[in-house]
Amino acid sequence: MQNSRCLVALALVLNLAMAPFAYAKPPTPGPTLGQGIARDFTQPQSALGALGDTTVVGIGLGLLDYAGLHKLDHPVSQDNHGVYAIAKTPTFPFELIMTTLGAAIWEGGRTRLGHTLWQSLDAAALAGVSTQILKFTFQRNRPSQSPNNPDLWFQGIHSQSFPSGDVSSITALVTPLILTYKRREPAVWALALVPAFDMVARVKAHGHWETDVAAGAVIGALSGYYAHERHSPFILSLLPNGFYMGLRSAF
Repeated sequence: MQNSRCLVALALVLNLAMAPFAYAKPPTPGPTLGQGIARDFTQPQSALGALGDTTVVGIGLGLLDYAGLHKLDHPVSQDNHGVYAIAKTPTFPFELIMTTLGAAIWEGGRTRLGHTLWQSLDAAALAGVSTQILKFTFQRNRPSQSPNNPDLWFQGIHSQSFPSGDVSSITALVTPLILTYKRREPAVWALALVPAFDMVARVKAHGHWETDVAAGAVIGALSGYYAHERHSPFILSLLPNGFYMGLRSAF
C-alpha cells in the first residue's frame, strides 16, 4: 500500500514538473482548433487560474509528503525564546502584509516600486487562499498536537499543519520584489532571509513540521511568480483610481 502511494504521488509530481513543457504555447499566433484545453502552467490566464495552479501544486506536494516524505520530519527541541519568540506571534505575517499595503498605497501603481508592492499583495492573497484550502484538505496534526508522530493526517479541521501559511505568505510577499530588482539591486536577495528565518522559527515553535514549511515556501514562491507575471496587479485593479495615483502624488 505504501509503495502504491509513493508511485501515485511521484507520477503526479512528475506531471506537474513537466507541465510547463507539455503545455507550452505554440509558436503560431492564437490557438488553433483542438488546442483550447492545454495551456502553459507558467502563465495563468486569470487570478482564478493561478489559484487553481498553486492549489494543484500544493496537492501534489501533500500527496508526496503523505506517501513518504513525512519520514524526513523529526521533532526538535522547542524554542520560543529570544529571536525565535516571533514564531509565537501569529500576527507576524499580518504585520508584514499591512506594512506592504501601507507602502503600496503611498507609492501607488505608477512607479516601479509601487507596482511591485501591489504584486506582492496579490501574491500574499493568492498564497493565503491556496494554503487554507490545502490545510482543510490534508488536516495534518501539528508537532504541538502530536510531538513524536509526523504521520497523522486527516485528523479533522482543527489540524492544519500542512502547509505553513506563515511561510507561504511571507515568501509570496518578497518574491515579486526579488524578481523585479534582482539584476539592478542584487542585494534584494537578502529578503529571502525573512521567510528562511520564519521557516526555522515555526519548526522550533512546534507549529509545523519541516516538510510543512518547505511546501509553504514552494507555494509562496509560485504565487509570487504568478503575481509578478501579471501585467496589472489584481487587487489594485479593483480599487478606485486614487489608489493607482498613490498618496505620494498628493504631497
